[in-house]
Amino acid sequence: MKRLTLPSQQHILALVITIVGAPALADDTVEAAEPSAASFSEALGQGDATLGFRARTEQVDADGADKVDLTSLKTRLTYQSAIYRGFSTLIEMDDVTHLTDDEGGVADPEGTEVNQVYLAYSFGNTAIKYGRQRILLDNQRFVGGVGFRQNEQTYDGVSITNKSLADTTLFLAHIDNVNRIFGEDSPLGDHENDTYLLNAKYSGLAAGTLSAYAYLIDNENAPVFSTDTYGLRFAGKSGAADYAVEYATQSAAADNPASYDANYILAEGGYKLGPVTLKAGYELLGADGGDGQFITPLATLHKFQGWNDKFLGGGTGNIPGGIEDIYASLGTSLGGVKFSLNYHQLNSDDSDVSGMDKLGSEYGFVVGGKVSAVGLSLKYSRYTADDFSVDTDKLWLTAQAQF
Repeated sequence: MKRLTLPSQQHILALVITIVGAPALADDTVEAAEPSAASFSEALGQGDATLGFRARTEQVDADGADKVDLTSLKTRLTYQSAIYRGFSTLIEMDDVTHLTDDEGGVADPEGTEVNQVYLAYSFGNTAIKYGRQRILLDNQRFVGGVGFRQNEQTYDGVSITNKSLADTTLFLAHIDNVNRIFGEDSPLGDHENDTYLLNAKYSGLAAGTLSAYAYLIDNENAPVFSTDTYGLRFAGKSGAADYAVEYATQSAAADNPASYDANYILAEGGYKLGPVTLKAGYELLGADGGDGQFITPLATLHKFQGWNDKFLGGGTGNIPGGIEDIYASLGTSLGGVKFSLNYHQLNSDDSDVSGMDKLGSEYGFVVGGKVSAVGLSLKYSRYTADDFSVDTDKLWLTAQAQF
């Protein structure tokens, strides 16, 4: 069973004092608490259990390499107790089994692990979680769970969410260990951390939601992942249009052997024309010459820069010289079947450093729907190389259900 490491009581106390030490304002509205069980044993007895299955076939066909074809089954059992005097608990077990031979090249290792296990405590407008937990911040560009993969990324630590201020959500966490997608049997599966995550979100603006964040990563197993990132994100919707802009700056931190400062820029817009949604955007993960580049080691990387995962960068989400991504997508649904088509043109931010100009392009589509209680999807990605990597086709067939 994977080791569960947790922060000290001093860390918990410091976090509590930071977020909830000040009294709530007199005009704050405290949400009514959920019904509470009469005893701890009753809370356990009134808990809910769910069982989920996800079967997936993934095929990878890259120029110059043997074709890879892996079918795997994820089984997830989740139990969540009822609430007793503000306390509740959750435990979630995942098992990933290969139904065909593993030929390598697919990051869905076999294994049985504790995906989440935490003690939660809620009072007033504050919720605390202590233990192994899922953390998804904003659009998961910087902190996410990599939920597409069969083995999810989760975090050992303590987190606090506070909603005392009107239209405001404050999130603060200390992370002691990152349980990565590679599984407990891999030397890359666990990264010990002394990391702080702070995200403040304000939704009181008519035009959208403003987020400010500071992600201070101290990775003790992979010092090159250690960074301080500060940024602002604004995302909203007006009529048929939606939009998002974001800027962040990053520098090397802790024991990172590099010394650099790099920027992140996002500008994205969409428009709904009847049943069709069109979207286009520009994203830059910049470089500081040859000293370093903007990295996102806790991100859900599969969501960004194309589904082919060509730019994982060893888990950093970037390559020397940085990446410029110009993308567009089209989405619609008909008769309960959803369809999405997307395209990415990926270029080097600094060709003098990378020695490359156009990295490559990718198009992909996904079709999904439900048959009875079973969700089905077909997903395809085609990467065409220019100066980076090789032409690669990937195909995913997925079926999932939860009871």
